[in-house]
Amino acid sequence: MLKEVLIGTSIAFLVFLAAAGYDIVPLLLLAGVAMMFFIVADKKGLGQGRRFEDYSAKTTIGFDQIGGQQAAKQELTEALDFIINPQKVEELGIRPLKGIILLGPPGTGKTLLAKAAANYTDAVFLAASGSEFVEMYAGVGAQRVRKLFQQAREMAVKGKKDRAILFVDEIEVLGGKRGSHGSHLEYDQTLNQLLVEMDGLKANDDVRVLLIAATNRADMLDEALMRPGRFDRQVKVPLPDKDGRKEILKIHCTNKPIVTDVDLDQVAKDSYGFSGAHLESVVNEAAIMAFRNNMQAIIPEHFREAIDKVMLGEKLDRKPTSEEVERIAVHETGHALISEILRPNSVSHLTITSRGNALGYMRQTPQDDQYLYTRKQLVDQIKVCVAGAEAEKLILNGSSTGAGNDYQQAVNLVYKIISVGLSSLGIVDMENADKGSITSEMNSILNEQNHAVKEMLNQYHRPLVAISRRLMTDEHISGQQLRQYLQADQANASI
Repeated sequence: MLKEVLIGTSIAFLVFLAAAGYDIVPLLLLAGVAMMFFIVADKKGLGQGRRFEDYSAKTTIGFDQIGGQQAAKQELTEALDFIINPQKVEELGIRPLKGIILLGPPGTGKTLLAKAAANYTDAVFLAASGSEFVEMYAGVGAQRVRKLFQQAREMAVKGKKDRAILFVDEIEVLGGKRGSHGSHLEYDQTLNQLLVEMDGLKANDDVRVLLIAATNRADMLDEALMRPGRFDRQVKVPLPDKDGRKEILKIHCTNKPIVTDVDLDQVAKDSYGFSGAHLESVVNEAAIMAFRNNMQAIIPEHFREAIDKVMLGEKLDRKPTSEEVERIAVHETGHALISEILRPNSVSHLTITSRGNALGYMRQTPQDDQYLYTRKQLVDQIKVCVAGAEAEKLILNGSSTGAGNDYQQAVNLVYKIISVGLSSLGIVDMENADKGSITSEMNSILNEQNHAVKEMLNQYHRPLVAISRRLMTDEHISGQQLRQYLQADQANASI
């Protein structure tokens, strides 16, 4: 505020002098030189230097407020107990930890875990991002690293505490592999200073400082940063499993009115692959939809819509032609039929409502979180991918560009089958293998699945037509309704 007042007053004074007939050119030159000196001094750290007070806070987040990361919380609390019980650590001859790094995808709760760690240890908490340490001016990043550690100690003394936690998010920006930035040595100099500061951490310091870092790009980090004695603990913070997703949903639903028939188990099952941030957004979007509908509580339909919105985006105002609507309906029904035939109860719902880049979509519900796949499971998913285009060919005598993404997914699945040794080629080195033989094998697998899907759809021609017509009318069909159609068709066929 003071700076703006001074600038405004100076400009007004110069205008006054110019109006009075004085030559203000020397004053303008002097002001320009002063401004340039101020900018360089601020950037190069000749002045007071950067302080991180804007990022310091007393955190009130506890580990009980973080769901879906039981293994990460347990490993982290074990490491933090070394800080809480220094006397026992000394008696057992344990080398105190200097750094803990949290590794995991975005949105999994790494920052929350760091805040909870500060609360758990009753430590001063100071946070910054890796991008804040790197500038185009040499030496600025190193100075800021020194300032961060210095300020953490000062804040602890001021707060009458003997421990402090520094949290650096996006550590890959600050701690990237040396020599990977070309001629820009500022990155390397900043990392070197961080290594020096970590080496200087001692167990008998008046203020015990622990550095916690977070990244989703562990492959970019310098080896010297990751060795024992620096980041001693690597804590994995993965995407939550089904039980973890349910726990996270419960936490975010505590302050929201929800009807009793909302099944959080089903919501957790439908949100396979979602991070904690995604799940928070799902609950928030469900509450927004209840608000839009002028309802007093959130119903199951709101959660289903919220999952679709988080996954694909908001509904669009696209108005496809009647021919396009028919083609979309047939396409999505083809996906749904093959999915339900190959794996009963796998379809959550299908719709022709446009969202994001999708004109329509069929959402599958995984039976359970899965980490290993057999050849049959991969082949079945290929069948589901190509079923939309084959349904168009069967009913409308030709496919469309809408199958482009489906074909790409099918190709990726075929590539996985070959690369892990589940094809007729056996175990192959994908980088050095003959490209012609790999292409031939890929075409063979794709053609085989296309032929199998075509035969299956021919057997289900009648429900394919009926369901697609109903989808054109209602725009949305649930998985339960789809299964009822199939059961009714089978009953009629047996009469």
